[in-house]
Amino acid sequence: MKIEIDKYAGFCFGVTKAIKAAEKNTSSDSKIYCLGKIVHNSMEEKRLQELGLEAVSYEDIPGIKGSKLIIRAHGEPPETYKLLKANDIEIIDETCPVVLNLQKKIRKIYLENKSFQIIIFGKKGHAEVNGLIGQTDGNAKVISSFSEAVNIDMSEPVFLFSQTTSNFDEYKKIENYLMNRSFEIFGNYDNIKVYHTICPSVIKRIPRLEEFCLRQDLVIFVSDFNSSNGKMLYEICKRSNDKSYFITQPDELNKDWFNGIENVGISGATSTPLWLMEKIKNEIEKLLTIKK
Repeated sequence: MKIEIDKYAGFCFGVTKAIKAAEKNTSSDSKIYCLGKIVHNSMEEKRLQELGLEAVSYEDIPGIKGSKLIIRAHGEPPETYKLLKANDIEIIDETCPVVLNLQKKIRKIYLENKSFQIIIFGKKGHAEVNGLIGQTDGNAKVISSFSEAVNIDMSEPVFLFSQTTSNFDEYKKIENYLMNRSFEIFGNYDNIKVYHTICPSVIKRIPRLEEFCLRQDLVIFVSDFNSSNGKMLYEICKRSNDKSYFITQPDELNKDWFNGIENVGISGATSTPLWLMEKIKNEIEKLLTIKK
């Protein structure tokens, strides 16, 4: 049996940058904090926690005055920075550069066009989306699916953005629908401006993942259930290869899955560490007593 780890799987640039900052700043002598979970993977969280990183909520901020805090790759709204500074907290800002550029773009457009609608396609309540809404002083509208796009009032000009890790196909579907609606109503596309703000690495990841899954007899996809990116990418796996299984850790592997299988692929979300995928590979080899 051949077992292959997807070379395009694992942490994206933004998450890698944040993890390295956490590793650099943690020590057994002093505690460092992160606003929310630095990555949506419980096993990586546990590893970092053992190094000295502690996830905190907004409510915890007054109790950690004078400490160091990491802003994760998802980014934060302007109000968060004000709150941290008011509590004398040293900010280690690890907002992903792609997210940061998107925040700046939305802020600029909002300040120049306050009478227009800013629509963000993304997961409601997601940290990145909350940070984007904050750039509009809370005035942006969020839609999470194509079905919500049909309710957008086209009588007012629309600026359409996407969360950087959203489903590219769904976003294109929404874009095409709104462009067509604008033309039906006004006879032109002047009433809508669409910004292509999904991270390029996320867009490239989909065809690469499809190709990877198609050449495997079976795919093990590794992610936490609370990873939006993981859920989306697993759907790609399942669509490309019906023998795709979603697991969060090695002990969820089932020996029966591998009966008659020659090629096994292991992939994961942008929040899945490489060391975990390697651990799962080792566990499969142990499970099936494969000689390395």
